[in-house]
Amino acid sequence: MGEIHVLTGQPQVVPGVAGGFMFVLGLCSLIVKERLYLSETLLAMVYGVLVGPRVLNWVDPAGWSANEYQVTQEFSRYALAIEVMIAGVSLPKKYVVREARSLAVLLLPVMAVMWLVSAAVVKLVFGLPFLQALAVGACVAPTDPVLANAILKGVFAETHVPVRLRDILTAESGANDGLGYPFLFFALFLMRLGGGRAIGAWFYATWAYQILLSTAIGVVAGYCARKALRFGEAAGWVDRESFLSSSITLALLLVGVCTVLGTDDILCCFVAGNSFTWDDWFRIETTDTGLQETFNGLLSMAFFTYFGTIVPWSAYTDVLRPWRIAVAAVLIMLLRRLPVLMATYRLIPAVRSWQDALFAGWFGPVGVSAVFYAIETIKQVEEHGAQSHAGSVAHVVYPIVCAVVFSSVLVHGVTIPLILMGRRVKTTLSTSGQPALLRTLSGKLARTRNNSAMDMAPAPETPPTQIVATTASV
Repeated sequence: MGEIHVLTGQPQVVPGVAGGFMFVLGLCSLIVKERLYLSETLLAMVYGVLVGPRVLNWVDPAGWSANEYQVTQEFSRYALAIEVMIAGVSLPKKYVVREARSLAVLLLPVMAVMWLVSAAVVKLVFGLPFLQALAVGACVAPTDPVLANAILKGVFAETHVPVRLRDILTAESGANDGLGYPFLFFALFLMRLGGGRAIGAWFYATWAYQILLSTAIGVVAGYCARKALRFGEAAGWVDRESFLSSSITLALLLVGVCTVLGTDDILCCFVAGNSFTWDDWFRIETTDTGLQETFNGLLSMAFFTYFGTIVPWSAYTDVLRPWRIAVAAVLIMLLRRLPVLMATYRLIPAVRSWQDALFAGWFGPVGVSAVFYAIETIKQVEEHGAQSHAGSVAHVVYPIVCAVVFSSVLVHGVTIPLILMGRRVKTTLSTSGQPALLRTLSGKLARTRNNSAMDMAPAPETPPTQIVATTASV
């Protein structure tokens, strides 16, 4: 008789572990999202930590591949590609042209400051060399479309966040993920080549080949896909299911093409999404279907459940001590984005007030893109480490980035519930707080004094005429 073996830590358990969580969360999703305002990504990450090797050890991705980072990078690549495609498709007609000034400010000076501030924090806290700190800073500079979508969708966002602000943050998060390459490779080329050769390679290999070529591919691919889909729809060749999923399949196609060519697949997918819905036809046709929102929710929960299982807890020793990690994460979240948005919001037409700038500055989460760029950094350093003498960055970039991502998911995931809780407490205090309480006590004290005075006052004397009348009647 054969023995019974229970698998733990193997890939075969993932469907049951992840599917069970998603099903149970779906049973109370309305309460979680519209009453408690909790982020699904936060719950997924916490669940991932619980079932990961640190606690229950049901899922351990470290043993799935000889290269421990390969699975994570490919998962993050496809998650990003699909998310930025959805972001591009969700924007209104010709949005990037109409909001060109806002996007230019957010994607160039603002993102550059975010990069430099993050690098400065990393250098200050961990003592890394300047170029290595620039590489780590480039990983956490982009805002994440997966987490941004979780913040910018739902009842709270629809009630409290203007559409123009939601659109500009969606566009920024989709575009700056692909534009993280120039910042990262600026540091990597300087470490590898140094001086003028590095700058030259940076311009032709990064800006010309990766950025410009990816943009051109995205524009052409989106345009051709839109025309082909319109033709097929008019001819009656396309069923509803294929029509709704066309943007997702286009993203998968472009990831494959750009990976073969060695170009920026993330930026290409975002540009293609914009080009695909340039005339607003596809966006309007799919507005009320909920398919993209459903796919986005499943993808984000799946990735952050996975992320919870791969956080490198054992790395937070020696140089990467917990207090250093905590200080770096707090400083990056406070200084990376909020100050520069508050200083430059008057230059951004889509951000019309300091309240808008405060919201946009705080809700610029670090997520999937940071993990992707961290692994890309390790990959580049391992391939060219002999020339660059930058091997140490490969040992610290991933733990630092994972800690910042973990902190961002945690803090941004509880921000909205805390805001609402604060409002409720304030409302309660305003109706039954100290001033009202004092007024109530004063009223009670006054009534008590009046009653005491009445009790102590002498009884009124009976007039003599009444006494006489009473006696006569008796």
